[in-house]
Amino acid sequence: MKQLSGAIHDLASEVVSVLRDGDHRSVAGAGAVRGDEAVLRVAAARALGADVLLPTTLLRRPPEEPVLALVREAMRTYPPGPDASAATVWSHWAMERTVLRLTSTDGVPDRGGRRSTGAPPTAQPDVSDLESAPWQRLTHQLAVLGALAVPEADSAVAEVARRRSLDVSRGFVRAVRRRDWFQAAGAGRWLAAVRGAPETLGLDTGLDFVLHMGGADPRVALHTHAARWMCATGPGCGEGAPS
Repeated sequence: MKQLSGAIHDLASEVVSVLRDGDHRSVAGAGAVRGDEAVLRVAAARALGADVLLPTTLLRRPPEEPVLALVREAMRTYPPGPDASAATVWSHWAMERTVLRLTSTDGVPDRGGRRSTGAPPTAQPDVSDLESAPWQRLTHQLAVLGALAVPEADSAVAEVARRRSLDVSRGFVRAVRRRDWFQAAGAGRWLAAVRGAPETLGLDTGLDFVLHMGGADPRVALHTHAARWMCATGPGCGEGAPS
């Protein structure tokens, strides 16, 4: 278990490095890995889910085959079982959807000039539990599902986050006060993705604070860098500080 935690830490750190620096090296590393290291890397990719491909999603550059191969192997090796949690099923769906979107070549342009990639190969899981969850649990669950918080997110989870953006904002403030940096980063990422933060929240400053305090954890840094990128490339996330 400790080895897997280390592998997740290392892979998340690589994603953060690419997001932070905008370099063009592969997240999957310069050289192929073998043996136990390869097994751990696949398991780590399954844990991070679609975020392994986040640099391609955010930086709008062609996906690199080693990264795609890693994600495909993670999906093949760790499909959700019949008793899998909703978070696991959603994570797998997001991986499938992201790979399909990044590799499709036969879509047709939409009204915005983008190419449609069609529906994902499996149906979206149910979100009724999220819709009815108290705002504290909603924030926790959205942080776990942070990999779905991407630009132009069109999943059912994103629709819940949009409709309940004030609850997510409350959750962000609560997480900051409780020094739960992972949950704060995940909530902030969702607010940036769905443009749901009220101006009085001061999400820009709040994200900087979360990164400063919790950024040693690469999972926190990953969510925070993703959120800051979406803030910087969109209409912004407001000024001020969380109250």
